[in-house]
Amino acid sequence: MADKKDYYEVLGVGRGASADDIKKAYRKLAREYHPDVNKAPDAEAKFKEVKEAYDVLSDDQRRARYDQFGHEDPTAGFGGGGGFSGDMGGFGDIFDMFFGGGGRRDPNAPQRGNDLQYTMTIEFKEAVFGKETDITIPRTESCDTCHGSGAKPGSRPETCSVCRGTGQQEVAQNTPFGRIVNRRTCTSCGGRGKIIRDRCPTCSGSGQVRKQRKIHVKIPAGVDDGSQLRMTGEGEGGQRGGPPGDLYIVLRVKEHEFFQREGDDIYCEVPLTFAQAALGDELEVPTLTEKVKLKIPAGTQTGTYFRLKGKGVPKLRGYGQGDQHVKVTVVTPTNLSESQKELMREFAANGGEYTNEQHQNIFERMKRAILGD
Repeated sequence: MADKKDYYEVLGVGRGASADDIKKAYRKLAREYHPDVNKAPDAEAKFKEVKEAYDVLSDDQRRARYDQFGHEDPTAGFGGGGGFSGDMGGFGDIFDMFFGGGGRRDPNAPQRGNDLQYTMTIEFKEAVFGKETDITIPRTESCDTCHGSGAKPGSRPETCSVCRGTGQQEVAQNTPFGRIVNRRTCTSCGGRGKIIRDRCPTCSGSGQVRKQRKIHVKIPAGVDDGSQLRMTGEGEGGQRGGPPGDLYIVLRVKEHEFFQREGDDIYCEVPLTFAQAALGDELEVPTLTEKVKLKIPAGTQTGTYFRLKGKGVPKLRGYGQGDQHVKVTVVTPTNLSESQKELMREFAANGGEYTNEQHQNIFERMKRAILGD
């Protein structure tokens, strides 16, 4: 008992939690750790722990005794309503409560296969215009030799004589207060309800094999980084004739050296010389498909954006395309020759501007006036 975790800690609630809070916490954790949903190795143990904590804290009398005595309840087993048996009993009923259905689940019923996820890296323009390609993924499929039964060809699984195909055993215990019946996973068939005497040599009785499967993928135009493609039925194979799961392809898009993307719009930056910005010009600007003419009006300032309508990304869900936005940046010339510098001085003088040299002369005159020289 000393190793048991506090029931309130197990459910993640405080000691003053209401009955509704306890129920909500239990439903959330039971859904998360239910063995039919969570395939982690420790899921079953965590589910049992959550179920045991809920059984106690949802009963007012048992909760009161637990709050008083903790796990060392001296009245445990004497009319206290029983405890969690630590077996798989009740899993089917709880699964039905969360996921639909009625009655106990058939251990031999078809079971859907697990979903798979595959991450694919594509080029920038492949995301814009789409592409078709083949990928190879490892997945579990139904064994072709035994057709998923797990039995050697010519034989077939037998119904378990211990549980009569239910997958569960009922263990009765007589107590001073009556007869208690606990259900647990059948130890003979492991909860499958079937016994395989002659195992399939290909799958060793599992009914499934691991294969490398080539799949053709069509990536639509307009996908973006993080987009997901769902390929129905391309996941893990189902069990006992159940349908396969789905394959989800997560797309990662490489960056482009010139273009940047925001939604369906494309952005790029084009340099302008001082003369082009001042006098105007006509540039040839690359787009996703071709080069187009862009007219730059005289007096354009650095940082100005121009829009090329319909030159962006095709809309993934709808018609039309986004736009391309061209930002112009005026590049300041460097390493001017003496003749170029003279022309710039003349330009500045004609515009009533001071050059750096003129600013220095003015500064010297101001300095002399202040010092009285």
